[in-house]
Amino acid sequence: MAEKIEVEEEVVAEGSNPFVEGVRRVLLAGVGAVSLAQDEAEKFVQKLIEKGEIAEKDGRSLLNDLAEKRKQRAQESGKRVSDELEKRMEGLLNRMNIPTKSDIEQLSQKVAELTKKIDTLKEQK
Repeated sequence: MAEKIEVEEEVVAEGSNPFVEGVRRVLLAGVGAVSLAQDEAEKFVQKLIEKGEIAEKDGRSLLNDLAEKRKQRAQESGKRVSDELEKRMEGLLNRMNIPTKSDIEQLSQKVAELTKKIDTLKEQK
């Protein structure tokens, strides 16, 4: 028997970024899928325990292993998404001719170096 899944329609606030909203929806869909998969895995393991095919201790261990692997994959995926988002944002800022944080830091370092050189030249005079 198929479970009934309720879908809630969200209204995007005026002025919000459609890209961010799209990313948010994709992430929420992923979280929902992971939650559903976890529920199904727990039901499956519970059935195996009830049938006596595996011990309860082994079932708990299996679920813990699955949860740990899922957590590790989620962290890796989060890192990849973060890196990709950062690259895309830098590309967007570059196309808009807006300096990035690293650009500003490099310029600040150069200004500091030039200031030291000027101070040294003033002291020599």
